[in-house]
Amino acid sequence: MSVLIMAGQLLLGLSILVILHEFGHFIAARAFGIKVEKFYLFFDAWNFSLFKFNYKGVEYGIGWLPLGGYVKIAGMIDESMDTEQMAGPPQPWEFRSKPAWQRLIVMLGGIIVNIIVGIFIFWMLTLRYGETYTPNNALKYGIVPGTIGSKIGLKPGDKIFAINGKPVERFEDIISSKVLLDNTTLNVERDGKMVDVVVPKSILNDISDYGIEQFISRVPRTKFAVDSVVKGGNAHKAGLVKGDSIVAVNGHQIAFFDQLQAALHSNKGKTVALDVKRKGELKQLKAQVNKEGLIGFSYKWDIPDQKTINYGFFSSLPVGANRAITSFRDNAKGLGKLFTGEVNPRKAVSSPIGIAVMFGDQFDWFRFWSLTGLLSMVLALMNLLPIPALDGGHSLFLIIEMIKGKPLSDKFLERAQLVGFVMLISLMVFAFGNDILKHILPK
Repeated sequence: MSVLIMAGQLLLGLSILVILHEFGHFIAARAFGIKVEKFYLFFDAWNFSLFKFNYKGVEYGIGWLPLGGYVKIAGMIDESMDTEQMAGPPQPWEFRSKPAWQRLIVMLGGIIVNIIVGIFIFWMLTLRYGETYTPNNALKYGIVPGTIGSKIGLKPGDKIFAINGKPVERFEDIISSKVLLDNTTLNVERDGKMVDVVVPKSILNDISDYGIEQFISRVPRTKFAVDSVVKGGNAHKAGLVKGDSIVAVNGHQIAFFDQLQAALHSNKGKTVALDVKRKGELKQLKAQVNKEGLIGFSYKWDIPDQKTINYGFFSSLPVGANRAITSFRDNAKGLGKLFTGEVNPRKAVSSPIGIAVMFGDQFDWFRFWSLTGLLSMVLALMNLLPIPALDGGHSLFLIIEMIKGKPLSDKFLERAQLVGFVMLISLMVFAFGNDILKHILPK
């Protein structure tokens, strides 16, 4: 069932975005009097479709091959490779008969709509949910670095007060793209001293392997107490009760929850001695640690309260737009790191399998629309790439035509389209293979 939920969310989100993207091309073409012959969600390869109907001379349908969608514009060399139509004389209602600037707008129509959709989604999310964050100056005990954070020099209890010298107002900014993508220096307070920790350019490779939690935990360092125990569990058998404070494990003093986690994880499957403070008295208990590194109790944390900023209808627009544009810019930076070799393609390239995993196996409207908004900006960016068969490739050829003053030959465009198609199929095979290795096959 969880796989169906993930796949269903992915299919719904991408279907919405593909339809709107193709509608951008459709509406621009119709605005300039260009005939549109087909409007399809998914591809009707070998002319086989799951559903179709005709309305005002346009065939609308759903294809069987779920690799996007398309609009077939008369007089244009596209993925349909309809060379017979191009052999006849140009007609006034065909794409090739229109001025280059009009054809360029038609090609950019899908990208423009994706950007507008992304901004709209983030605008509505901001209006509905506002912005929730943890004030960085409210962290009493600092941060908890994971494997990646420890590797670059962070330590438990560090207080990151600035990024590249700019004060940090929100704790969440410490694990944001401004840190992971911008080759930053974290300004840290440690034991009353100021220390600089450099975030390496290749950190995205490690995050792909271990996850963002292994950089810096989303939960700040915190003290804790036992809130409840699982009846019949190891903690219950050991004699732990609500309100207890565990102050030592096997004689090693602990004060924070991350120290308890580390002590239990290093003793998986073993029995540990617990020093417990209860109503001012110190007690010694013994508990069995299971193979997951747990003993069976829930805890009460001492973490700072979060703040929420609510916005009105109009004031939420610039905030949402900034989130959308920031996601576009971050993905562009990530793509740049991919091309420069700072990020391993195997760590960064994902197929629909990886995207489905991001949606998760529980349906949540906030998460669904957040990821759909992000994907809308990603589609806009990817379609801008100057690869033949993508909107960016068509646009590049049109710009060259505008500079030269004459169009490129149909033969060249046909070959370029074929090359682009092979490139996209190769990338898709690589992405699927990569995700199968990461998410399906056992490590």
